[in-house]
Amino acid sequence: MMGGPGVGKGTFSRMLMAHHPYKHIEAGAILRAEPADSEIGKLISAGNLVPDELVCDLIAPLLTDKKDIILDGFPRTIGQAKWLVQNYADKFDIHILYLATDNATLITRIQKRVHDGTKRADDATMDIIRHRLENFKRITLPAVEWLRNAPGIKFSEIDAAGDVHDNFADIKSALSDSIASIP
Repeated sequence: MMGGPGVGKGTFSRMLMAHHPYKHIEAGAILRAEPADSEIGKLISAGNLVPDELVCDLIAPLLTDKKDIILDGFPRTIGQAKWLVQNYADKFDIHILYLATDNATLITRIQKRVHDGTKRADDATMDIIRHRLENFKRITLPAVEWLRNAPGIKFSEIDAAGDVHDNFADIKSALSDSIASIP
């Protein structure tokens, strides 16, 4: 599941898990669990992306399950996207769900998350949020475009600007070809 910061990747992952026994791998949570004074912790608190090699090294050991997996917030770069497709397209049925919306909606959702009590360092200030949005546009959108036509995978773009329940219906519809058991 891919999309900009605050688009609802975690929310929709949890909603999907209520309907299907997915294994949930939240890349951001794994990275945020690293100590604040570590290389990864310092990068994240500044709103920067963690280098591909470090992220892939953390994700790889988790991709051994035969259970359906939601990769929440991964891949985020062309390097990670290519790594995923090259190493796993022949082992898993990969279906990229790209949750698309505009920056104003993303900012509103992040601000709501902060208002609701999040303690995430990467939500701390508007400067960091803007930096994350710039990184998303500069680094992640090219990965989305590469994945749109990548060999051996399925790609669906979901307009995630609307109501959470309408967005979830669109997600379930996109997955209906892949997972027949989602009600």
